[in-house]
Amino acid sequence: MLLAYRLPREPSTPRITLWRKLNRLGAARIGDGLAALPLDSRTREQLEWLADEVVEAGGEATIWIGAPEPAAQERALARAMADAIALEYASVVDEVAAAALHESPNVKKRTLARLRRELRRIRGRDYFPTSERDRAHAEVERLAESLEVVEA
Repeated sequence: MLLAYRLPREPSTPRITLWRKLNRLGAARIGDGLAALPLDSRTREQLEWLADEVVEAGGEATIWIGAPEPAAQERALARAMADAIALEYASVVDEVAAAALHESPNVKKRTLARLRRELRRIRGRDYFPTSERDRAHAEVERLAESLEVVEA
């Protein structure tokens, strides 16, 4: 799905809000005023809401359903989106490693809770799952198990 939009430069708040929401959804920026997401009922609804918000802010928005041609472009776009998410999962793995060095169980518990929330947020944008997702989940659960051993 594509969201083509144009917002007035001033005030900048609607433009910034839209960019942030597109980022939270994991949208790929195709060009200025053009964002893409894989087509499913959830992304369709989200883009429809964003299009409505653009119009309410005095802009123009159109939703398109299409596929890049040739297929290699579609694969490249999917790979770029997967690579961006893989970096986020790698960051979670790094944070687990850092948390494991802390001696304080309280610090580890807070970190564990935060990382579980972060995994849920990332998964909401993970349209093309990679092995990094499985690794990040396994590392977070390993941290949880290490806390259970300490408490036992």
